[in-house]
Amino acid sequence: MNFSKEITHWYLQNKRDLPWRKTKDPYRIWLSEIMLQQTRVAQGLPYYEKFTEAFPTVYDLAKAEESYVLKLWQGLGYYSRARNLHFTAKDIVTNYNGEFPNNYKALLKLKGVGDYTASAIASICFDEVAPVVDGNVYRVLSRYFDIDTPVNSTEGIKKFKELAFEVIDEDDPANFNQAIMEFGAVQCKPQSPYCIICPVNESCEGLKNQRVGMLPVKLKKTKVKHRWFNYLVVVSNQSETLLEERKGKGIWQGLYQFPLVETEKAVKDITLHQSAIKDVLQIENFSITAFNKKEKVHKLSHQHLHTTFWIVETTDNLKNGILLQEIRQYPVPILIGNFIEEFNF
Repeated sequence: MNFSKEITHWYLQNKRDLPWRKTKDPYRIWLSEIMLQQTRVAQGLPYYEKFTEAFPTVYDLAKAEESYVLKLWQGLGYYSRARNLHFTAKDIVTNYNGEFPNNYKALLKLKGVGDYTASAIASICFDEVAPVVDGNVYRVLSRYFDIDTPVNSTEGIKKFKELAFEVIDEDDPANFNQAIMEFGAVQCKPQSPYCIICPVNESCEGLKNQRVGMLPVKLKKTKVKHRWFNYLVVVSNQSETLLEERKGKGIWQGLYQFPLVETEKAVKDITLHQSAIKDVLQIENFSITAFNKKEKVHKLSHQHLHTTFWIVETTDNLKNGILLQEIRQYPVPILIGNFIEEFNF
């Protein structure tokens, strides 16, 4: 057997039982592919099930409120995916009569759909010979062909896409694309791949040259930025608190948080910022204590957020206060969500 036939054969014998494997519905394939970007299957699966239950069709997703979409997405991270998902659902309904485009080039025009997702939908749903290249595919190809060109370089992206075209099974692109992704996730894993029982180990150049552990090669990531977040968790005598929506194009756009004071370094005594707190919260009388004595460090791809939650108790009436019992209705970043559960409002 050649490489593509061997990989597909392995897949048909070993594939995991996943709901999106049982359909060629472009809506559900699109949903699963967007959710699984930067996300493990085990983490993404419950979200896929929640979304397909809440939004069985693209029409249901299109007419939903964005805040509800973000609430269901809460905890999955990279929230721009959810906003793009919602935008594209409305686009499909409004401009495509509810039908997804049936080819790679047309799919690429949809917001949030890049080369990988367009290739996946085109091949799985419409049998187009459009090879997918994701992290799993980079790993399999770089090891099998022993290629040390960085996968995240301009040259590497071009090279591996060309190679993916060479190895794709033109007779069965749908199964092959799913096969090579599954093979990378389950068999040719990042750490401790199962080389001994690999169906292509005899022809694997990386294994022959004892370089499997060195591949794939990646250029160094962007330098991590450190930020210090001080969240002001107001608790009034009327059992109300304050939340604000994050605006702009930064992290967590459209999600809610407690009022925030960002500082250039760690703060041991937030009362030093008393006038700023009064301005932010628009209250006069309050006492303040740190909820967590040690900073919580929340790690994003290019940012580390050193976070302290400050409990602000007040007898003042709050402007735009919300009842503590309603706080779980708002979409919040996982950092805030975890605090809400820990504080037990």
